[in-house]
Amino acid sequence: MASEGLGAPVKAGIAAGMVTVAAAVVALALVGHDRPAEPPEARPPASAPAPVARPEEPTPEPTPTQAADPEPAVIVPVAAPTTPAPAARPAPAPSPSSTPTPAPVPAPASTASPTPTPTPTRSRPSPPPAPVVYRLSELPFDLTGDGTGPEIRLGGSSWVWQRSALSIADRRYERGATVRGDSSVTVDLNRRCASYDAVVGVDDLTTKLGKVSFAVYADRDRLWSSGVIAGGDPAVSVHVDLAGLARVRLVVEPHGPVASVTLADWAESGFTCS
Repeated sequence: MASEGLGAPVKAGIAAGMVTVAAAVVALALVGHDRPAEPPEARPPASAPAPVARPEEPTPEPTPTQAADPEPAVIVPVAAPTTPAPAARPAPAPSPSSTPTPAPVPAPASTASPTPTPTPTRSRPSPPPAPVVYRLSELPFDLTGDGTGPEIRLGGSSWVWQRSALSIADRRYERGATVRGDSSVTVDLNRRCASYDAVVGVDDLTTKLGKVSFAVYADRDRLWSSGVIAGGDPAVSVHVDLAGLARVRLVVEPHGPVASVTLADWAESGFTCS
């Protein structure tokens, strides 16, 4: 028989193909909703030449014979899986390197500066008038004066010789007044005066004879005294403070038998007043 003539490998391949076909028929019968499965039409396997056995290669698994076309199976539609909506992406954070440009700050509206209140200026007191020196050689007498400065009182004074040049102990002076060795000259100041200054001595016209003393009085108070000065002695300086006084007397007193005819000098005599 032909089957007997087939080798053992061919027989084994046919048997495996039959088992595979039977399994496929059972599966189709289960999918077809209890419809009886028609028996598959058996097809005889195609004859094939006997394979040449190659001892060095493994024997390949037999390929099952293709079964008869079964009845098409009913396909149950399956709902497609719903694709979830993509999640909203968060807004990207600003790059640290990019610094936002600040909005421009509007310039403040210019306001007019208030007019400063003028500071009242304090009136400064007028400076005192510069001191004036009234020279005895130039003083007027009260009969001809105007009462604004020192004046010689004619009724209360002895003889006065107002001179522009005189000499004491061979020293010349530019101005002064010469009186006798026994005399008194009253001067009304008529304004505020600070001091009286002079240089006194025996005039050289008397050929250095006689002795006298000089003194300055305010009323009955003696403010200054020279002591006895003889002819030829150097002149003596006088300085008397007159603050608060209104009248002074220049007095010369004789010393010796010829003193009454001795000439005495009030050289460089002057009243410093404001």
